[in-house]
Amino acid sequence: MPIPDRYWLNGFRSGAFRFALLLAMAFAASATLLLLVVERSVSHYAEEATEGGLTSEAAILQAEDREHGRNGLLRAIDLHRRAGGDDAFQYRLIDHAGQMLVNDFGSSPVRLGWGSAVVPEDRTGPGARSEMFKSLGVRLADGSVLVVATDTYDIDDLRSRLDRFTILAGIGITVFALAGGYLAGGLFMRRLDRVNAAIGRVRAGNVAERLPMIGISPEFNLLSSNLNAMLDQIGALLNGLRQVTTDIAHDLRTPLTRLRQQLETMREHGPAQDYGAGIANAIAQTDEILGIFRALLRIGTLEGGDGRQYFTTVELTELADRVVAAHQPVAEDKGKTLSCDHAAGVEVTGDAELLTQMLVNLIDNAIRHTPAGTHIISRIEHIDGRIVATISDDGPGIPADERANVLTRFYRLDRSRTLPGAGLGMAMAAAIAQLHQVQLDVLDNQPGLRIRLTFPAMPASAG
Repeated sequence: MPIPDRYWLNGFRSGAFRFALLLAMAFAASATLLLLVVERSVSHYAEEATEGGLTSEAAILQAEDREHGRNGLLRAIDLHRRAGGDDAFQYRLIDHAGQMLVNDFGSSPVRLGWGSAVVPEDRTGPGARSEMFKSLGVRLADGSVLVVATDTYDIDDLRSRLDRFTILAGIGITVFALAGGYLAGGLFMRRLDRVNAAIGRVRAGNVAERLPMIGISPEFNLLSSNLNAMLDQIGALLNGLRQVTTDIAHDLRTPLTRLRQQLETMREHGPAQDYGAGIANAIAQTDEILGIFRALLRIGTLEGGDGRQYFTTVELTELADRVVAAHQPVAEDKGKTLSCDHAAGVEVTGDAELLTQMLVNLIDNAIRHTPAGTHIISRIEHIDGRIVATISDDGPGIPADERANVLTRFYRLDRSRTLPGAGLGMAMAAAIAQLHQVQLDVLDNQPGLRIRLTFPAMPASAG
């Protein structure tokens, strides 16, 4: 598959290429510094070895001169020349009168102590060259001067090789890193293009589209997973918004139509003395509609997660006791009984007002949608280390295929259509449970209905 032209440009502009460029510069600088240190260390060692050889050779010849005289020294120099071969030392011997007795340096000047000398090769022609020698000059007992020298060709050649290797290695590392950075940048850009294409399809309205895994590292895959999770949540919110819009259009149409018909009847046929009662009835119906809107706004706010920052430790037992006590007279008026079995001292994390509203809605729902003679009980207990609250009744219950629907907005069973209300109480309770990360389950009580609330585990005490 041919690579589009933009990849050549994008590869160089990518963060991967720039990062590789920085690494290349760091590698090149590090390699250069390392090789320079090696070159200096090797050169220093070679120079020390050379100086040690010259010092030893000069000491041996001085000893020969002291023990065997001038002739012994000359024989020793000749013997060392023949024994050394191509690597033999070079010598110069000048007696105290200035006469040159041995001279391997030609006309090159030398001096006492450490010095250097340039010595031409023994051959002539275009290939002939001069060599640099390191020398050590010492004065003999009779005042003569002995100079011992050795060439530094090997040291200079080693230093030259190390210098070339340092340069070539630095260039090679830089080029390799740049090539790797370009390839990595191109690969990264191609994968990002697939992600951007998927994002474009989402923006175009395909909310079911999800981002592909980038695949370069677990961190990028985690980013794609989190973005997909966010898209899932946005999709769920959009579906909820569409459902709410449909529900509002369906469930508010009846009270609005009824209100409009009543107002038209009052205008056309109602006697003047009935206007006050009609207006009061219209206001009551308007308040009911406004209450529905307030409940919807409250549910939307809760589902958006607003309010968690105000959570504190709440004593659930005391809160539930108060709710049950407030609803017992209401239940008795309707011929039902409401009792409780609450474990003492149970605490949870949350908003006390919202938790109260959740329990009120659940108990009120049980009172309103069960026949006379029903027994309703509220329990709070510890089960498997978790706090569990239940609202149970022995009424007619809810068919299994409709239990999941009772937590949605405006949903009402057929037998409840004649009762007042908009079908938002259970939806409000579900939104509060979601905000508190409480699992709300609608179960069969055999007979009747059981709402189970499983609270998250409390964090361990810091003490």
